[in-house]
Amino acid sequence: MKKYTIGAGHQELNAAATKRNSAHMLPVSDWLNDLPENTQLTDLIEVQFKNTRKGYFHNSEHLPLEKGVKVVVEANPGYDVGEVVLTGKLVELQIKKNKIDASRYEIRQVIRIATEEDLEHAAQAHAREHETMIKARELAKSLGLEMKIGDVEYQGDGSKAIFFYIADGRVDFRQLIKVYAETFRIRVEMKQIGARQEAGRIGGTGPCGRELCCSTWMINFSSVGTGAARLQNISPNPQKLAGMCAKLKCCLNYEVPVYEDASKLLPARHIELETKDATFYFFSCDPLAGTVTYSSDPHMAANLTTLTAARAQEIIAMNNRGEKPDTLAGTRAVISEIGYQTGHGDVTRFDKKKKHPHGDRRDRR
Repeated sequence: MKKYTIGAGHQELNAAATKRNSAHMLPVSDWLNDLPENTQLTDLIEVQFKNTRKGYFHNSEHLPLEKGVKVVVEANPGYDVGEVVLTGKLVELQIKKNKIDASRYEIRQVIRIATEEDLEHAAQAHAREHETMIKARELAKSLGLEMKIGDVEYQGDGSKAIFFYIADGRVDFRQLIKVYAETFRIRVEMKQIGARQEAGRIGGTGPCGRELCCSTWMINFSSVGTGAARLQNISPNPQKLAGMCAKLKCCLNYEVPVYEDASKLLPARHIELETKDATFYFFSCDPLAGTVTYSSDPHMAANLTTLTAARAQEIIAMNNRGEKPDTLAGTRAVISEIGYQTGHGDVTRFDKKKKHPHGDRRDRR
């Protein structure tokens, strides 16, 4: 069995996590890579570094590069080591998709294919990241700054490090940069990240039993709104909808397009159904099942009746012609008492601080 010292164990685990995240992060599918003329269209390549950090570079020397090849690229200052994840025409499309201004973004050059010496030097630099992060947090705390160092990433040549930090407001870290530069003797770059990016870098297991999407395959983070939960008829329970980052789960967006397409087949919510006996109002719907539930009272659940979307559209057409059916001719809907009660929750409650109803319970003796 292999034995670890405390310091070496942290370093090897950190290096293993970096390797794992880099391997599992799914880049854009390079479906043009087997076409001979693909690399002749442009010399641009996309290179991925630790976690989700990427960069675009010119392969001016026309090196035989393909997905998965480790390369040494220009940096400021020195050089960096990364992995090729995209080549050819799709790189230009990625730049356009990410709205990168070519006039402001400096595209540097690929120096060479990484050698064993380059990879070993980069591994030694990355092995310092965990120790540097712990020390960096202590220094930031000693200066009284309201910020948290979430991660540290060393450049491949070890001459520069990016300190990823999280803060609620603006932080004046000019003095902190001087302290970092003197302590670690490197060039320092500070980069602010959000709660979602922090969760992706730390990793973890979600309630689904799988690794977090943000730490395995997600590259870009899309905004998640409460409308996604309402569209899918998910109970707005903050404890159910909040992820490890205390924000709305990214997976709420996954099935939204399916629900949007299915909802187009349903009647509008403001349309009332008229029968000879009563008027029925929209209460709820199940887009995937193609059913709509109506209530005889506009403000509460009463005489709930579930119809297919086709039957509801048929009744609406009859009402438009001035006709009224005898009944809705649907089946009674069963309401989940729990679901109905939690349906009036506030999704933003997890952003609010809780106050104890009895005030401060500390012993005042």
